[in-house]
Amino acid sequence: MPFEDLKVRLALLLEQATHQPEDWHEAQESIREDIAKLRAQGLTPPEDLVRLEDELEKRLNLPKE
Repeated sequence: MPFEDLKVRLALLLEQATHQPEDWHEAQESIREDIAKLRAQGLTPPEDLVRLEDELEKRLNLPKE
């Protein structure tokens, strides 16, 4: 997945979650999946993406897989 596509996808998820707070869980899960896909391709996920996922995990009190 090209980084530009990932950035657009994340921007849309975050925009939706801002207007519908119940969607933060969905956004966090999507980010987690995107990070896993990047790692599966042998790519290093952007550090800010990893930090965002970690921050959402803390705020939502979700266990890290």
